[in-house]
Amino acid sequence: MVSFPNAKINLGLHIISKRADGYHNLETIFYPVAVKDAVEIIENKDASADVIFSATGNAINVNYDDNLCVKAVRLLKRDFEIPPLKTHLHKNIPMGAGMGGGSADASAILLLLNKKFQLNISTEKLIEYALLLGSDCPFFIINKPCFASGRGELLQEININLSAYKIMIVHPGIHVNTGEAFAGLNTGNFSPAGELAEQIKMDIMLWKHNIKNDFEDSVFKKHTAIKEIKEKLYNEGAIYSAMSGSGSTVFGIFPLEKDTSNIKFPLHYFCQLV
Repeated sequence: MVSFPNAKINLGLHIISKRADGYHNLETIFYPVAVKDAVEIIENKDASADVIFSATGNAINVNYDDNLCVKAVRLLKRDFEIPPLKTHLHKNIPMGAGMGGGSADASAILLLLNKKFQLNISTEKLIEYALLLGSDCPFFIINKPCFASGRGELLQEININLSAYKIMIVHPGIHVNTGEAFAGLNTGNFSPAGELAEQIKMDIMLWKHNIKNDFEDSVFKKHTAIKEIKEKLYNEGAIYSAMSGSGSTVFGIFPLEKDTSNIKFPLHYFCQLV
């Protein structure tokens, strides 16, 4: 059984406060985009291992036991009778890029297992399982535009449709450490709660001057190449551009009629129009 988990971008990301548990409260808009991996699971009844994992495509630099796909299988195997499995991932979504690729793959495994073995797990329960794998994972169970708060796990579906536009996704191959991104935040200048929820209702032509990603200030200072991507997308006619998550992917939203064929980036950058 095969699934094609998609990535996400963040239409704005506000850091609201530091929590007592060391995490941060944030508010963001998760928006699914058609940059996809491929995940396959098959039964492997003769195997002694609970799950055998293999991968192609982009290199995955994660220890076997820390791999989210493996952890997703083992999570459900604790509560359900699931035979040994072979799991294969073809990795296309850039890793560590702020696009939620690993979270998307793990959530896809949960959904595949639920369907293949007729586990009859409700969406609400799947979201609970997904949260045990990571704060972004519950979004990919819903996989519709959502306003997210808390650590990113509190989700409310919202009505945003960007089908009248095209989105250019650009990843320069820079890895931004999420912990360093949080450490670089200006803690004396957190965004007010509720602001993004109102800003996203504005006409898209006003997003450029109102919606922001709070990580950009510190990340752009350390990685000027990421800042330059955003500037180039605006110079080429993007209506709205921002860094996704804590980086380093940057996206630009363009009118459908805009000719983007001449927008060029270095060959080693990941660029995709969706």
